[in-house]
Amino acid sequence: MAPPGEVTDDDWASALAEAKADTTAPAAAAGGEADAMAAEWGAMLGGGDPTADEGGGGGGGGRDSTRVLNQDEIDSLLAFDEAGEDGEQRSGIQAILNSALVSYERLPMLEVVFDRLVRMMTTSLRNFTSDNVEVSLEDILSQRFGDYLNSIPLPAMLTVFKAEEWDNYGLMTVDSSMIYSIVDVLLGGRRGAAAMRVEGRPYTTIERKLVERMIHVVLADLSAAFDPLSPVTFRFDRLETNPRFATISQPSNACIVARLRIDMEDRGGRLEILIPFATLEPVRELLLQMFMGEKFGRDSIWETHLAEEMWFSEVDLEAVLDSQVMPLSRVLGFEVGSKMLLTAKPDSPIELRCGDQPMFIGKMGRRGNHIAIRVDHRRRMEKSEP
Repeated sequence: MAPPGEVTDDDWASALAEAKADTTAPAAAAGGEADAMAAEWGAMLGGGDPTADEGGGGGGGGRDSTRVLNQDEIDSLLAFDEAGEDGEQRSGIQAILNSALVSYERLPMLEVVFDRLVRMMTTSLRNFTSDNVEVSLEDILSQRFGDYLNSIPLPAMLTVFKAEEWDNYGLMTVDSSMIYSIVDVLLGGRRGAAAMRVEGRPYTTIERKLVERMIHVVLADLSAAFDPLSPVTFRFDRLETNPRFATISQPSNACIVARLRIDMEDRGGRLEILIPFATLEPVRELLLQMFMGEKFGRDSIWETHLAEEMWFSEVDLEAVLDSQVMPLSRVLGFEVGSKMLLTAKPDSPIELRCGDQPMFIGKMGRRGNHIAIRVDHRRRMEKSEP
């Protein structure tokens, strides 16, 4: 035995074992809490049960928190799903790419112009083809010029026209079905048979001339549709079959595209009108106004109502007995009791005014205890000198 008060090696070993046990116990408890918290976060991210992988340790919880997107989720993120193509608001990358475009809804009057164009084209094309023609407006959208050229289904005829007063250009596209339909109608094709399509060959001179005649009719109607808003003349410039030769704007510029559907009983096709925003810039302020009534901003009902209500309006009339011109020094010298002689006589004409506007001429008299003016005639409005 060791003497009292002397520390042996066994005592040192037991003391070290107790100290190590005291320090490792809290660390193990802290490590267990950290593993449990990591497993819980991994379960929340992965949508699983936080107690489902208790035996796997902290590493298993970290691996379960990684999710891989499936194809549907990727398409939804990139807005490649077909559900958003039917006019619904797009999202994802497609929305970011199209965020710089100006929506046509910021130009309310433009839709009215195209509605007027549809009504006018229905009548003019009926007279042009001597057939029953129905024109409908399918859609009005804003699109980049480069994207529109890439989306044109070939073969087609592209017409470049110029807005003379605006000093800029526009584009009109006639698809192949409309080309063969108008040729068939103008050359006396039977109504019961569908238009024959001959693909893989260039358009003949006859086909180009017939389509060009129809384009002149449409451009005349387009000019008439803009006339109530701003007089403009759309002049035919050239006819192209290759989109590369119909470049009228930068590929990144925004444009307005109006898609029209033309039906001639069992024949017909599509006609698209593209107008760059740069072309519409001279009349942008006019296109921003709201449409009310059929006369582009004028409402005949309200005009009639206001005209009728004006007859019941009350106005104050002033009877001017006499008017004199005198220096300002004399006017400033007037005091209480000063007298001013009038040149008017009892039978002098008296002028009735409404504000500064002379209205009537009459004579002064008396009716009961009141002084009255009898109106003789209306005062003619004098033209102001330039």
